[in-house]
Amino acid sequence: MIGKFESNKDLIQELTSSGARHVGNIAGIITGTVAEVTREIGEWITDAIEMNEAAAAARKDAEADRESGIDATGDASIIDDTVDEAPSTTPFVDAEIVETELVDPEPEPVRPDTDDRR
Repeated sequence: MIGKFESNKDLIQELTSSGARHVGNIAGIITGTVAEVTREIGEWITDAIEMNEAAAAARKDAEADRESGIDATGDASIIDDTVDEAPSTTPFVDAEIVETELVDPEPEPVRPDTDDRR
């Protein structure tokens, strides 16, 4: 039979080992989460930089086209920079109209072997 001291030593050893394992698992979870969040933020910033560069390139191309007298359709006519007024007609949208039917859900049957009273 083991003594009280050895029993307590084994208990402390197991508690310490278990605690270290759990702390390690938690640290791994936190590390993985921080890495994923950092990666997502980095990708978001990269997307913003790429969009900014694309917009700058588009502005540069538009300015070059404007200077050469080529409009967006490729015609070599002079580009009119004035804004036209909106057309007076409403644009036509070709869409199918679907009518929905509302149906009341059937109540679940009450099972006699269950009792919700507490």
